[in-house]
Amino acid sequence: MIELNKIYNEDCLEGMKLLDDNSIDNIVTDPPYELGFMGKKWDNTGIAYNIELWKECLRILKPGGHLLAFGGTRTYHRMACAIEDAGFEIRDQMQWIYGSGFPKSHDISKAIDKQAGAEREVVGTYQHPDGKPRNIDNHKANKDARIADQEWGMKQSGFQPITAPATPEAQQWEGWGTALKPANEPIVVARKPLSEKTIAENVLKWGTGGLNIDGCRIPTEDNLNGGRYSDNKGEITCNVYTPTINKRSKGDYNQPAGRFPANIILDEEAGKMLDEQSGVTTNTRHMSYKRSGGEFIDGIPSQPEKGWFKQETGGASRFFYCAKASKKERGEGNNHPTVKPVSLIKYLVTLVTPPDGVCLDPFTGSGTTAIACINTNRNFIGFEIDKQYCDIANERIRKALADSTRKDYDDD
Repeated sequence: MIELNKIYNEDCLEGMKLLDDNSIDNIVTDPPYELGFMGKKWDNTGIAYNIELWKECLRILKPGGHLLAFGGTRTYHRMACAIEDAGFEIRDQMQWIYGSGFPKSHDISKAIDKQAGAEREVVGTYQHPDGKPRNIDNHKANKDARIADQEWGMKQSGFQPITAPATPEAQQWEGWGTALKPANEPIVVARKPLSEKTIAENVLKWGTGGLNIDGCRIPTEDNLNGGRYSDNKGEITCNVYTPTINKRSKGDYNQPAGRFPANIILDEEAGKMLDEQSGVTTNTRHMSYKRSGGEFIDGIPSQPEKGWFKQETGGASRFFYCAKASKKERGEGNNHPTVKPVSLIKYLVTLVTPPDGVCLDPFTGSGTTAIACINTNRNFIGFEIDKQYCDIANERIRKALADSTRKDYDDD
């Protein structure tokens, strides 16, 4: 018997068989990317391409229930095809864009010299922007680069050396590599087909099928009136794009809670990078008009005049939600290599899970989806095949519950 708000040390294919048809509101998960990441066997089993897996997900989801699944840029397409072949509707693709990825490119020039048995001359040492040397032991994210650095630079007191090409062929290919810096991960947005004729009927029957737009709006100080204005009673009376604008004598603009959520999510570092590339823009997106005897307010006058245009400023990242990852979120002893930020998963859980709904994560890992559900007052069920990661997840969940008012979790 599967209970709510528990993590089960179980193969998800077997665990989901214990769940009833149409019993889960949504699935938010981070399955293996099938890349053999860091030599981990669990990341090279083909499970993400297994149509039977996604058919089980389809069976247990309520009609209209959403599936959000992360994927790798090189293998996402195969996972998305398996999800679609299982019977899901592919509704969209979200992109989590971040600025902290480590390049995993193979240095072709060094490889040529190594193959030729030529020793490269050390001409410098890599340093951090603060001027301090970079230690090889701290550069663990790039396995290939670390091995190369150890081979060529252990003589330099453990610091990564800068070397010069030793052969003409290596000189010709200096600066060439084999991969780009990873900076994004796609998320498939899929939905179980509706059982009712309309989305309204489906939502009323099952409580699923829609996205929590207002709950995921991006806070902003910009004017987002959207062409609507309300009278003193709070009722929308007209649209600013109509000629009736000059007939208004009272009332204020009805501002939404924030920007409409987009299918792109940036972390703070990526947001800063985007602002640096796009610059701080100034545009004339909004215009203003002047009430008789009053000040300019946002709107569209029937006869615009020069000077009535209101300037809008800001960087490009202001249009997107920025997920913020904390270094402390992993928790002590958490050695899972692909932990997602809690704030990112909270955002996704909030987007697709109704209040008091049930969110399933078939690939729980170290428990981030469960923590996100605790923090948003949603229910969760998780499966994790690796006993070590399951224990880490349970410990993180216990700590999250210690900061929560919920007392319905019991690890037994």
